[in-house]
Amino acid sequence: QLQLVQSGGGLVQPGGSLTLSCLLSGSTLEQQHIGWFHQAPGKEREFVTSISWTGLTSTVYADSVKGRFTVSRDYVKKQFFLHMSSLKVEDTGVYTCAAEHQQSYNGTAWTHWGQGTQVTVSS
Repeated sequence: QLQLVQSGGGLVQPGGSLTLSCLLSGSTLEQQHIGWFHQAPGKEREFVTSISWTGLTSTVYADSVKGRFTVSRDYVKKQFFLHMSSLKVEDTGVYTCAAEHQQSYNGTAWTHWGQGTQVTVSS
C-alpha cells in the first residue's frame, strides 16, 4: 500500500518562498510518478507539476508556475519536494501530492493522495 505524507506549508508574504515535502512509503516506488496539485479557495483542483521516480519521464509544469516552482526528489529519503518561489496571492490554497503509475494533468487519474497542506500568500 503506497502512502504519502506531506509536510510544510504555512503563511508567506508575496514574493516569498516555501518548500513542501511529500514522503512516500510502499513497495512500488520505482513505478510511480509524483504530482502536485493546487486547489484555490472556491476553485477546482489544478495540476501544478509532476515528476517520475526514475527520472525517465520529463518533468512538467503548469504554465502558471513555470520559472517559479521546482519539483525535486531525494531517493534515499523517498521524498519529493515542491520548491515554490516568487509566490503570489493567487498561489494561496491547498497543495496536495499524489502518486500514480502514469503522469496525467487530470487529478481524477491519480490514485494515491497525500493529506494536503495549506499555503497562504498574504501580506
